[in-house]
Parts: sequence; structure tokens; C-alpha cells
Amino acid sequence: MLAVFATATHAEPIRIATYKAALTRKGPGLLLSDILKGRDAQIQTVIDVIVAANVDVLVLTDFDYDAQSVALREFANALAEHGAAYPFHFSRSPNTGMPTGLDFNKNGHLGEPQDAQGFGWFQGQGGVAVLSRLPFGDGFRDFSDILWADFPQADLPILHDQPYYSPTILRTLRLASTVLWQLPLQLSDQRQIDLLIFYATTPVFDGPEDRNGKRNAHQMRFWVHFLNGKYGPFSSEFALIGDANLDPNDGAGHNYVMRQILDHPMVNDPKQTSDGGGTATQTDANANHETPNAQDTAQWSNPNGPGNLRVDYVLPSTRLKVVGSGVFWPSDDRPLNGIDQETVVAASSHRLVWVDVE
Repeated sequence: MLAVFATATHAEPIRIATYKAALTRKGPGLLLSDILKGRDAQIQTVIDVIVAANVDVLVLTDFDYDAQSVALREFANALAEHGAAYPFHFSRSPNTGMPTGLDFNKNGHLGEPQDAQGFGWFQGQGGVAVLSRLPFGDGFRDFSDILWADFPQADLPILHDQPYYSPTILRTLRLASTVLWQLPLQLSDQRQIDLLIFYATTPVFDGPEDRNGKRNAHQMRFWVHFLNGKYGPFSSEFALIGDANLDPNDGAGHNYVMRQILDHPMVNDPKQTSDGGGTATQTDANANHETPNAQDTAQWSNPNGPGNLRVDYVLPSTRLKVVGSGVFWPSDDRPLNGIDQETVVAASSHRLVWVDVE
């Protein structure tokens, strides 16, 4: 659902951010219920982080979608009550939880979360939403329905020298597990930038066929093709925003794909850092990481996990001037805008990532 109001002018730097806020629940309507009750501790900590970060445009990943965007509207109302008003909201039904009627994971059962277009216990679980102080422009494009098999030079999963997916599945299976969006943002009557929004699947929880690893890589490679002009026009002023579930150097997945994006000639990588990420290392997991700890955006507590990784991104185009950037992750002894490390850890395993551009 898109809300567009009268065009405003905006001459000051704008702060664009993404946050995997984990505003997802185990059934439809439960997130809305928790928001309306006003007693959910995790929701309150998420609100505290967003208010303290003081962003102008916020892409929320892992936010449950409902057809009327009621949960998003009520969450925006809750933010406004705490002094952070976002009059412009955007959301659309994601691929997560979208039923297919097919057995994608080949276990002989239908209708399971793994059999949806993107993992989800119900339609819209863990989708994407956008909150903004600035109006959205015309020309929104949704690439979420592109079939994986139709993606250029698709390296589809193989198992025992045979295609992992049947022709029937390949005629149904989409590239995006959640969303691939081009959402214009109106800065003034004469100026518009494109928000290029994604939320990629995790590259693990599969087998030797590497179906999730390859799908994650292709979802991010989509943007390389997009920036190379394969999917039509876009503004030279843009920002790539979302959760890639992919570090450029460390952890699972085809890391080189993330490096292709970061090194693209149209992309300016701010290399956002935080004090907290530099000190909250997991000694064993992070000891051999190549990505600087200060650039990490996610922290997993599993001692056998990947450690802390850089997986959330706000990447402006080279046509936008970067005047500030960061990861909202305070150190354990220095709060950030009144928010301590305990609060951000309680809110989500991911941290809010931001950039200020002119």
C-alpha cells in the first residue's frame, strides 16, 4: 500500500537507514495485537532505537505484512507518540509465506514454510516496510515476481549431476524470497532518488545442492544486472538498501557477489562503523574474519555460528554526497543518544545502519 501526499521540498541532508527489527510473529495479526497492547518489551526497544537514530527514511526488514497495512500504520502511530513522526508509509505483499502448492524442499509434504515462495508460516510473514518523512514519488517498480529460471545466466541448483528442481517447480519459483523493489523518493519538485530495496534469503539451511546459497547470490546479483541497465531506467541518484544476509568476506554464502556490488562503479560504499561492533566480538568466530569488526551489523549468540557479520547495507550512488554514516551499535560503556548496548541487543540481532546524503 502506497501513501503519497503533496510534494515537499527538502534541502537539508537526509538520513536513510535500514533496520532488521524482527517485528515478526508466529501467526497473522499477532504483531498488530502486540503493537496495540503497548506492553511488548521488544517492540518498545525497537521504538527506542529508531527514535534515537533520528532517520528520515527507514526500510524495515522482517516486518509482518497485512493486506491493509494496519500493523505498519499502528507502528508508525506508536513512533509518533514517542516523537518520531513518519507520515508516509509503503508496503506490499512479499513473497514470504506465499503458497505455491508445490513441494519445494522435496520432503513429500505440501504447504510447509519451505514450500512457499519465501520461507514463511503465513502469507506476509517477515516482509518489508518503509517509513518516511518525505513523500514517495511516481514510478514504483516491483521485480519480486521474476522467475529464478529466467534470471540471466542462472546457476540453478544441481544434485547428483541432475537439476535439483523439476521443470514444474522452475515455472513457479521466483528469484526473490521476499522483495526486489525500486521505490522513488521525492526530495523536491525537481529532484527524485530511487530506493533500491531488498531482503535476501539466508544462504544456509540447505544441502549439497546449495539451493539457498545460490538463490541468495542470485538475489544480490540482480542488483549488479540492474545497475548495468538490464532492467530499465533508474535515477543516477539512488541508494541500495536492505538485508543481504551476506558479508563481503566472511560467513556462509557466495561472498564475492557482495564484493561485486560494493565495488560497482556506480556505488559508494560508506563502510559504516560503530563502537559497539568493534568491541562486541565473538573471539573464536571473529578471530579470522576479514571484514573489520567495526563494520559488522549483526550479532549472533550461537557459539557455533558465524560470529558477527556485515550483512545490512545502505549504499548510496556516487552521485549522492555522503556527509555522515554509521551503525547504531553503542559500546558497552558509552550509550548512543541515550541508548545503551543492552537495549539494542534486546531489540534485534541486527543493528540499524544509516547514511546521511545530500
